[in-house]
Amino acid sequence: MEPVRLPDTDLESIEASVRKLLKQSAQQAKQLDSLSTEPGPRALDGFGPGFAGLPLPSASPEPRPILELDGEEYEDELDSLSDWVDDFLMPIYGAEVTTATPWCQQWQEHDCVVAWLHALWLAYQQHKDLEAGPSGLFVWHRDFLTHAMTTVRAPGGPLSACMTDPDRPAHRLLPGPKPSTRAASSPTDEPPAVGEPGRAAA
Repeated sequence: MEPVRLPDTDLESIEASVRKLLKQSAQQAKQLDSLSTEPGPRALDGFGPGFAGLPLPSASPEPRPILELDGEEYEDELDSLSDWVDDFLMPIYGAEVTTATPWCQQWQEHDCVVAWLHALWLAYQQHKDLEAGPSGLFVWHRDFLTHAMTTVRAPGGPLSACMTDPDRPAHRLLPGPKPSTRAASSPTDEPPAVGEPGRAAA
C-alpha cells in the first residue's frame, strides 16, 4: 500500500491540536501537584472572616498591667476589674472581714491592691481558657488566688488601716516610704569628700 499523504493545511491543524493538548496536559499536571501538596499558611486566606475581600480581624492586643494605662483606658479597665471583684471574687473567696483579713469598700483607691487584683484577674482569664486544660483553674487556685488574697488582706498589708469590722466601714490611705536619700539629693548639692563612695580618690 502506498502511504497516505495529507494536505499541508490538515497537518498544520493537527499540529496545532497536539500543541493545545500538550499545554492543557501540563496545566493539569501543575494543578495535580498543587492539590497533592500540603497547603501553606496563606493558602486559605480567601476563606473565613476575610472572604470576599473583607479585611481579616486584627488580633486582640496583649494585656498590659493596669497601672501602665492612662485616662479612659485605665477607667474602662478598672470598671471591668471592679465588676469581676464585686460580682465574682469577693462573694466566693472574700470570707469575712476581721482584723486578720481586712477589706476596703474603696479598694480602687489603693494602687497596690488594684495592681494585685488586676494581675489575679488576668491569670484567671488565662487559666479558665480551654487551652489551659482541665487543671487550669486548679493551678489558678494554687499558684495565684491564695497568694494574692493573702497579700492583699494581710493584717499588716495595704488594707490594714481600713475596714476590719463589716459594721464599721472605713477607708484610709497609709503614706508610703519617702524617696531614698540618693534620689532626694541633687548631684550639685555638696560634692563628696575624697575617698567617699562614688568618688575615686585623687
